[in-house]
Amino acid sequence: DAEGQAVALEQVIAAVSGLFLALLVGFGASATLAAFATVTLQVLLTGGLHEDGLADCADGLGGGATREKSLEIMKDSRVGTYGVLALVLSVGIRVSAIAALINHLDPINVALCLIGIGALSRAAMVWHWYALPAAKPDGVAASLGKPDNTSLYTALFFGVGIAAIAIVPFAGFHPLVVSLIVGAACAYGFQLYVRRRLAGQTGDTIGATQQICEMVALAALSIAL
Repeated sequence: DAEGQAVALEQVIAAVSGLFLALLVGFGASATLAAFATVTLQVLLTGGLHEDGLADCADGLGGGATREKSLEIMKDSRVGTYGVLALVLSVGIRVSAIAALINHLDPINVALCLIGIGALSRAAMVWHWYALPAAKPDGVAASLGKPDNTSLYTALFFGVGIAAIAIVPFAGFHPLVVSLIVGAACAYGFQLYVRRRLAGQTGDTIGATQQICEMVALAALSIAL
């Protein structure tokens, strides 16, 4: 189905980004340079799709006093102050966390971490999509339909399973559990907030969920090691 294909494609992107990071560090790049270059490659490969969703959500939820105004702002292609700040924080936290991982782990293990955290964040994205109705009947997410139970359980199973296989052997069980709990808590908190403010999900809130989960899970993993 469409949801499964999208998640599978993004796992390939996470794998490519991880291998690119390992190559950069192997050739002597500093931790900060390798982290920035890796995040840059992720943005290029995804077309900044989820970053765009995060920025639009930040502008709409931060600047809209009503549900209708928030949705109107989110539809606007221009980026405001809230959106810029959200992007700066997202990139900054991800780069800092990846650089910290590089300083603690072998490059190939950092690459596996990116794949594992990427799997968790994409599973959270499907969870958000499944849990909320479409906020706009004519929106992009509404036009693609809604994940069914099988799609949700498959995404969660593979998300947690890939993360466990990629992280536990060299980092241990505890860092994985910390990342999973922190990422899930933030994704659930955002889901509740979106339900209260917008009464449903949009393509932007789905993308924002991925970004929020990825940056907090990476940060948690880098601290828990």
